[in-house]
Amino acid sequence: MVLEKLGSSLKSTLSKVAKSVFVDDKLINELVKDIQKALLRADVNVKFVFELTKTIKDRIKEEDTPSGLTKKEHLINIVYEELVRFMGGDVKKLEIKKPFRIMLVGLFGSGKTTTAGKLAHYYTNRGQKVALIGLDIHRPAAMDQIEQVGNNAKVPVFIDRETKDAVKIFKKFEDELKKFDIVIIDTAGRDALSEDLIKEIEDVNRAVKADENFLVISADIGQAAEKQAKQFHESCGITGVIATKMDGTARGGGALSACAVVGAPIRFIGVGEKIGDIEQFNPKGFVGRLLGMGDLEALLDKAKAAISEEEAEDLGKRFLKGDFNLIDLYEQMTAMKKMGSLSKIVEMVPGFGQLKMPKEMLDVQQSKLEKWRHVMDSCTKEELENPDIISASRMERISKGSGQPMSIVRELMKQYKQSKKIVKMMKGKGKNMDKLMKNIGNMPGMGM
Repeated sequence: MVLEKLGSSLKSTLSKVAKSVFVDDKLINELVKDIQKALLRADVNVKFVFELTKTIKDRIKEEDTPSGLTKKEHLINIVYEELVRFMGGDVKKLEIKKPFRIMLVGLFGSGKTTTAGKLAHYYTNRGQKVALIGLDIHRPAAMDQIEQVGNNAKVPVFIDRETKDAVKIFKKFEDELKKFDIVIIDTAGRDALSEDLIKEIEDVNRAVKADENFLVISADIGQAAEKQAKQFHESCGITGVIATKMDGTARGGGALSACAVVGAPIRFIGVGEKIGDIEQFNPKGFVGRLLGMGDLEALLDKAKAAISEEEAEDLGKRFLKGDFNLIDLYEQMTAMKKMGSLSKIVEMVPGFGQLKMPKEMLDVQQSKLEKWRHVMDSCTKEELENPDIISASRMERISKGSGQPMSIVRELMKQYKQSKKIVKMMKGKGKNMDKLMKNIGNMPGMGM
């Protein structure tokens, strides 16, 4: 999960609030200290941490509890709202006007070229005509890499291996680039912001006149992110940030702090190595995911790019359906598999972030799904609709009929039972949790 340790700490803190009998100064102070520890461990700037927690503490003490909420629910609401504000608040969505130019800048190793390919794939899947242009004239094989990621994204790539002037390369293809809806410009990086790199960025910036200048920054860079963001902002005017490597063990707080320094929002986050592992950043959904409340907006965005609109609209309801059969299970898992890793999808489903789901349940490979399909083809209509009747003798018959070993049949039945059990667990986690989730779900912007 993205920023998993931070999410675990915050969920633990809110659980403490939910279980408490009274909201008093002791609880408030413990809450504030827990949030401070969680954010500092995530490498968030100390100054920003204390500003955030001071605001939370002041609001808790000064504000009256709104009608319809208990003191505890109001307390959790304040934490949610202030974390959302810290992450960028209500970020205005990008307005794509043809031709739309996005320039990527950042230090060497931050993932600019890979991100260029991911962005191209992201926008192509949403109906845009996209092109890439490589302006990294310094790094060996940079032109080869941008060409490769462009091929993976199935978009045209404009490069010039002979010219050693980034501005001249851009001017050479400028007229041709006007035919595209979105042009993504990959620029050179360095190990450090040297004077010659700064001058080159400034020259390219004047020539390109990009609609958006995105700083691509690695989530594992730590506190150095702030200085980097400030220097790039002075050189070309950063309008947004793309945080990469948010899926690993990186603490990620440095990237969040960098946004506060330049006053630019995080626009996208990289959540894996595959070309589809990029998400548009939504502070409300991101905080919801950190707190285990899900992110339906991101879920539906992924779904619409991978499956039909009808399937996307129905996905959340079907996944949370308690009395499903083998056909439902297979169709749901197949649909979600198209959207990426099941573990990443599950954390977007409201309420599922609160559950500790077995890793093997979330790690179903496509080859295994195909074997399960063979197994189901050998089941009777009655067995498909009511899997609970499948006995050992029936499993033996199904195994022989499908040509699959008994171990595969047992795996399918185990998956079915685990899925059914977990959905029932979620439905019956107790009145306090149900009430808590209901109220949080009804908060403005939670999208539940």
